[in-house]
Amino acid sequence: MIKNKIDIKIFINIVFIFLLFSCLSMKVIAKENNGWQGNINPITSEDWTLSKATHLLERAGFGGNPEEILFIYKLGLIKAVEYLVYYENISTNHMQDFDESDIHDPGLINFPPSRPATTKLAKETGEALGIKVKKSGNRRMQPIVNKFFFWLRASKLETQRVAYWWADRMLNSPRPLEEKMTLFWHNHFANNESKVRDYRKLLLQNKTFRLHATGNFRNLLVATAKDPAMLYFLDAGQNVKGAPNENFAREIMELFTLGVGNYEEKDIREAARAFTGWDTNDLEFIVNKNKHDSNEKIILAHTGNFTGEEVIDILLSQDAAAKFIVKKIYKEFVNEDLDINIINLYAEILKSNNYELKPLLKTIFLSKDFYSEKNIGSHIKSPVELVISTYKKLGLNNTPGIPDFNQSTTAMGQTLFWPPTVAGWAGGRTWITPALLMERGNFARSFLYPDIDFIAKDFYSPDPKIIIMHDAIRKGADITSATMSSNGGASMMMAESNMMADRDEDFNTRYASYKGWQMAVSKVKPIPRYAAEINFTKMIIESGAHNTESTIDYLIDRFLTVKIDNNKRKMLIKFLEENLGTTNIKDAESYLEDSLRMVVHLIMSQPEYQLG
Repeated sequence: MIKNKIDIKIFINIVFIFLLFSCLSMKVIAKENNGWQGNINPITSEDWTLSKATHLLERAGFGGNPEEILFIYKLGLIKAVEYLVYYENISTNHMQDFDESDIHDPGLINFPPSRPATTKLAKETGEALGIKVKKSGNRRMQPIVNKFFFWLRASKLETQRVAYWWADRMLNSPRPLEEKMTLFWHNHFANNESKVRDYRKLLLQNKTFRLHATGNFRNLLVATAKDPAMLYFLDAGQNVKGAPNENFAREIMELFTLGVGNYEEKDIREAARAFTGWDTNDLEFIVNKNKHDSNEKIILAHTGNFTGEEVIDILLSQDAAAKFIVKKIYKEFVNEDLDINIINLYAEILKSNNYELKPLLKTIFLSKDFYSEKNIGSHIKSPVELVISTYKKLGLNNTPGIPDFNQSTTAMGQTLFWPPTVAGWAGGRTWITPALLMERGNFARSFLYPDIDFIAKDFYSPDPKIIIMHDAIRKGADITSATMSSNGGASMMMAESNMMADRDEDFNTRYASYKGWQMAVSKVKPIPRYAAEINFTKMIIESGAHNTESTIDYLIDRFLTVKIDNNKRKMLIKFLEENLGTTNIKDAESYLEDSLRMVVHLIMSQPEYQLG
């Protein structure tokens, strides 16, 4: 237990020494090959151990607590893999659908791409977003612009709620591989809320990824190509006969199926023509036949009047396609370092099974290569994986709101539904920099020692000017005064000189931004905010650990897939012993909790904790 300021300083110094060591030593070390590396034949039942069950659950899911790992181990190798891969008979009826805030209305369908486009539409038609332009008076389009900013803010807030809902599914689903693959496809077919600007489209896409998570890749690719979020994100509406937009055709070749070097620019141009007319009407896929180019195309040496789906079949007929998908899956589930021989073997399995994913995944999870010394503990967890696996190891049943899930993962470099580009997150070693590793340590501290600093600011305005405006309006200022820059006398002179012109303006953008935020926070349901309920004392007592050494060993086994060396282990034992003033756990039970939290924080700050 921390007794005084000296103890606190010692603890903080130890944390940062460990973090510094982490920054300097974070690398995946190629271990000695035990003869299994590169071998896709299955391991035997005699090779199946509790540690291999831990490895399987880490990769095919998000890890687990000791009870979950023991369950997988007791199934035996074959049944454990089949339980994870062939999960359709496992019911998820108890998993709740997303609880929407009811913020969307018909006027928001086909939401304009920008504020200028919105006001242009209003001027031309007398209506936009389901609101008519006022016939007379000042700021005749103010309600329309208010609603435009409302939806920008409300959709973002609701998408953050969708992320929480998904985090709970990752944490609690009895089908961990289904959620792991849903996350994988989210990164493979990356869209972000900043452009899509509609939580409903992103939620629908998330459900599409889940539906096809381990099914047939062709079916997934076709469904994603027709997905409203993807169509909007890659400007499908601008892809029309006579003026094809190449965005989707380029990305489906470069990022979704073939990879750079396996097509030419002319293939992209021709494929774009095949996808002309593909569009969306709100949440519905449509083909505008009058905008579709029905003339002959030449794509990868194939000639014909191809449709979009026929282009997809041409792409998947290329040997490069199966290899490209296998490489992505192998890097995610086995190792960032690729062996071309094993990639070719797995690609043949995928292609010979007509792109059914389950045979490939089963082969991977049974293989000697998967359990080889080099590949166990070689995966650097993404921020989302790190957070969810942490909650699983702690035995939590819900994603706590303190610290905020979205803010925590964002600080570490990843925000669900906000991948940085259409290429998604780079992953691997890009997750680890000195700054990002420090944030990982901060995450551990934030739920072990929650305080007011970790209450989410999601409902706060991101623009400080809006807060100033809000305060001014509450104090009785009119719109003109409240939306002027606050720079003393110059502001007052500007206000007076613009009063006449202000009376005739169509709308006030700053005020609309303020009103939009105000409307959004009044309608979007708040994310529940509570700290994680963790009782480490109970955890240790129930584990049967009776002294500081067995306590440290239990915590290492529970929280680390890759075990720390004996010197660090002894350091942790000594640290716990000095803080407790005894080696006997029973004697320290009444004041054990704080010291255990410090030890867990130290363990979670280790480079080994970032690996799975």
